[in-house]
Amino acid sequence: MPEQSLADELVVQKWQQITVISPYSRELGLTLHSVQPEWCVIKVPYEERLIGNPKTRVIHGGVITALLDSCYGLAIFVRMNKLRGMATLDLRIDYLKPATPGRDILGGAVCYKLNNELAFVRGCAYHDTPDDPIATSAAIFMFTGGPVISLEEAFKA
Repeated sequence: MPEQSLADELVVQKWQQITVISPYSRELGLTLHSVQPEWCVIKVPYEERLIGNPKTRVIHGGVITALLDSCYGLAIFVRMNKLRGMATLDLRIDYLKPATPGRDILGGAVCYKLNNELAFVRGCAYHDTPDDPIATSAAIFMFTGGPVISLEEAFKA
């Protein structure tokens, strides 16, 4: 394996640990798909227990909301390269079409603006490409009190 690919794989493994810190994320089966400063992607698998409507077999919209919310947190952490307490201040999602039954869903996000108090993110949920989204979204996160933890400190803990 080339040296750069190995380094990338180690980064993904570290961020995967952060992705599943939340019990809710673990319960949904969220996994890190890819991580780059300009686009982080988390995947939610298609599972029967996540179906919202038994007739259509479409994944519940709340699962997509949780997927994007988690992806936004990850995009912020990646941009800062540290962990910091925060809360979702505003989250808007436009559902454009239903997810395809039987298919995993990807959620992609970028943190495009960051200051001492707020982080601004945008992204979408999709199957194959962000150019054909299931839903688009934007959010604002507010940093809360508490310690700021470097990524390396978080992995040691």
